[in-house]
Amino acid sequence: MFFISRRAQTLKTLPSSSTQIRTYVDVYMKWKKDHYFDNIEHILRSPQLKSVIALKNCITSDPNSCIPISSVSKKTHQFDLSTKVTKFLRQFPSVFEEFVGPEHNLPWFRLTPEAAELDREERRVYQDSAEDLRGRLRKLILMSKDNALPLSIVQGMKWYLGLPDDYMMCLDSSFRFVDMEDGVKGLSVECSNGEKVLSFLQKNAIKNRGLLCSENRGLLCSEIEFPLFPSKGCRLRVKIEDWLKEFQRLPYVSPYDDYSRLDPSSDVAEKRVVGFLHELLCLFVDHSAERKKLLCLKKWFGLPQKVHKAFERHPQIFYLSMKNKTCTAILREPYRDKASVEPHPVLAVRKKYIQLMKSSELILKSRRSSCRFSNDGVVEKDLDLDFDG
Repeated sequence: MFFISRRAQTLKTLPSSSTQIRTYVDVYMKWKKDHYFDNIEHILRSPQLKSVIALKNCITSDPNSCIPISSVSKKTHQFDLSTKVTKFLRQFPSVFEEFVGPEHNLPWFRLTPEAAELDREERRVYQDSAEDLRGRLRKLILMSKDNALPLSIVQGMKWYLGLPDDYMMCLDSSFRFVDMEDGVKGLSVECSNGEKVLSFLQKNAIKNRGLLCSENRGLLCSEIEFPLFPSKGCRLRVKIEDWLKEFQRLPYVSPYDDYSRLDPSSDVAEKRVVGFLHELLCLFVDHSAERKKLLCLKKWFGLPQKVHKAFERHPQIFYLSMKNKTCTAILREPYRDKASVEPHPVLAVRKKYIQLMKSSELILKSRRSSCRFSNDGVVEKDLDLDFDG
C-alpha cells in the first residue's frame, strides 16, 4: 500500500532550462514480501561466503598454506562473525580441513583439495578480469563529488565490487593516492578531457531506443525512464500511478554528471539519487548490498540524509529483503531482465564456493550418523553384557 501527499513549488532551473519542482513530500509503502527475491541463494549466503573467503585468504597467505587456530581465534570481528572462529571453521569441512598441529596438539586448518582448486580458479578470474574490475572501481570513484574517495570507503565496498584483497597492486596510471581532508588517505581518478562516462541506464537506452547520449554528437539523453518490475499482486492507487508517470518523465541526471546546480529538495534531485543507487547496485557482484552499509556513502556522493528512504519510495526498482536479520537492498532489473546488465565476472566462482559450502551439510550429517551408530553399538554391547550376567 502506498500513501502520497502533494505540494508544488517552483525552484531554480536546471542547465537544460527544465523547471525543478517538488511534487511530493513523502511516499510510504506497506512492505510486500516477494518470495523470489527473498530466496536468491547467492544473496542469502553472501554474509557467510564473505567470512569463508576471508578465512580462506588468511590460510592461503601463509607460506605453509595452513594456520593454527590460535592465529585467528581472537579475530571474530575481523571476519564478520557472530560465533567463535573455531566453530565457524568446523561448520564447513568441505572447505576447511582440520588436523592436529606439530606442537601442543592444537587444531590447525588448511584448505581441502576442492577448496584449493576453487582458490586457483578465483585467482585466474581476478587475473583475466583485471580490466573489468578496475573499471568498476573507477566508476565508483567517478560518481563521487571530487572524483576521490577515502581508502576506508573503497575498502568497505571491496566485497560488493568483487575486488581482490591485493586490488591496490593492480591499479593503472589513472588512479592516484591523495591526501584528503583531516589527513584522510584517499584514492582518486583522473579523467581525460572530454571523456563521457555512460551509466548502465544510458547504455541500455542507446541499445534499446537508439538514443545518442553523447553531448559531442548533439543530443543529450535526458528523458530516461527507470525499468519497473512490480511484485505480483502489487496494485497502485491512481494518484500514485500519476506521480510515478510524472517522476519517470523528469530529466535523468547521470550519477557521473555534475549535480551541484540541482536543488536538493527537487524531484530531479530525487531522480538523481535513485539513478545513483541503480548504477551503484549495477556495479556490485550480486546487485545487492546491506542497506546500512551504504549509509557511509552520503557525504562523498552528495546523498540526502534519508537516502535509505529512496529504496522504500521506489519498490518497483528496488526490493528490500529482511532475511539474515538485516535489510538488504536488491536491484530488481538484473534479475527480471537478464540482458540488461552483464553478469559480474566474479559471480560464477562465488556461486561455486556456495555449492562447496553446501556440501558441508552432507559431511556433517554423515558424521552425526556415524557417531550415533557408534554410540548405539556401545549401548547394545553393554545391554548384552548385562543380559549375559
